[in-house]
Amino acid sequence: MSSSVSIFYTIFMLLSLALLLIFTCEVKAKICDSPSRTWSGPCIRDSVCNTTCIDAEYSNYGACGGYGFDCICFFKC
Repeated sequence: MSSSVSIFYTIFMLLSLALLLIFTCEVKAKICDSPSRTWSGPCIRDSVCNTTCIDAEYSNYGACGGYGFDCICFFKC
């Protein structure tokens, strides 16, 4: 009797662990970047770039970066 209880308990724990791993797996959205199409000149302040990307290009956020101080807009792919 104790061996069947032990087997049942082991199977129950393995199934519980499998379900826990399956349901806690988060799918992360892939983030893509692109140089701003509306920005001109060197990007010095992230806040201004961020506002431009959100308002003018409907991206999630923006930041200064890249070669030559470009304003880079980030959005979900």
